[in-house]
Amino acid sequence: MSDTLPLMKGLPRAKVPTGEPLVLASGSPRRAELMRAAGYDFEVCPAADSAECGVDYKETAQEMVARLAFQKAVDVVRRRKRSFIIAADTLAACGAKILGKPKDRADAEAMLRLLSGQKHDVYTGVCLWSTGTNQCYLDVVRSRLQMSELDDEAITAYLDGGKWQGKAGGFGYQDDNDWIEIVENDSESNVVGLPMERLAEILENFASLADKVQKEVR
Repeated sequence: MSDTLPLMKGLPRAKVPTGEPLVLASGSPRRAELMRAAGYDFEVCPAADSAECGVDYKETAQEMVARLAFQKAVDVVRRRKRSFIIAADTLAACGAKILGKPKDRADAEAMLRLLSGQKHDVYTGVCLWSTGTNQCYLDVVRSRLQMSELDDEAITAYLDGGKWQGKAGGFGYQDDNDWIEIVENDSESNVVGLPMERLAEILENFASLADKVQKEVR
């Protein structure tokens, strides 16, 4: 992927401020690819499926991705010693409708038809946690996208390709679709699942940004 997509080139990288081994608390191949493309040396330790559970219909998309990123980090922190954890969660939102990963093809089709011709937002919650210093920082990055109107043929062709699987909103920006463009906050990596520009900023300023975590969380 990094050999073909421009969005994987020139990604910023920052040092882990605590010197701890870096752990990506995600099983997403796209997030791992972004990290590798930026030159990070890290281990993958996915959070348990249970860490993504819990629906609160009063939450906004921003609140939900922040909570889920935090839950993923907590799950991995409890299983790791002396590690610097990066956890993330990504959702799309069209108006008041929050769109996660589609359950099946029919769900993906419904999402694409909802987004067709519409502006919508992609939110990624990012949680950075040092087990050594017991400090944590949580942030949410938003990008706005515009999707062209899709006819039945275009929707069917995309669904047939299977690339909708495991992607918030039922599509992947990195799939080189000419029917989707970013119109606000041009962080392509954020739309893919991990805002690399913001990640580097947080790493560089982690000591001043992060808060101590109460021991009960551990």
